[in-house]
Amino acid sequence: MAGGFRVIVNGERFRTIEALYQACRFPQLPEVQKLVVSEASPIVAKRKTMPFRNQTREDWDSVRHKIMRWCLRVKLAENYSEFRNLLLSTGQGHIVEQSSKDTFWGARTIDEDTLVGENVLGRLLMELREDVRIDDLQSLRVVHPLSIPNFKLFGRPIDVVRGGASDRADEPRDAMLF
Repeated sequence: MAGGFRVIVNGERFRTIEALYQACRFPQLPEVQKLVVSEASPIVAKRKTMPFRNQTREDWDSVRHKIMRWCLRVKLAENYSEFRNLLLSTGQGHIVEQSSKDTFWGARTIDEDTLVGENVLGRLLMELREDVRIDDLQSLRVVHPLSIPNFKLFGRPIDVVRGGASDRADEPRDAMLF
């Protein structure tokens, strides 16, 4: 849900990865994708899709983690140096999205020593961090589209993302992982 790491996919600039993720939820509704594409606030991007949740892609529950993994890889490819350094700055520590509501993507605090949840987002970030550690050739700067049905933006199949299109020093960034 962090802003500040812009990406370009199929020639469209997304101001947040959350907006890209939400757009991927509705491949059959380009008009809904257009609602979120330029949102600067990840929370607003997510909220704008709420009225359309009953039209979410049918396979959403089985592909949402794959789409999030792909989105995070696009975030890395497009913001390689900064996002790579941010991931590596976490060392070997656990990355957890603390959430009072969402125990799928994050974990809820039970007491000062206990978090409960699947923490899928944290696990994906830790997986990406490990991939970054061994990426000597910077192969993570290229992200291929997922092999899932109906993986589209604005009615077009999603293309290969080649990093660097939005990795500009003049754009402000947040220092958050997700």
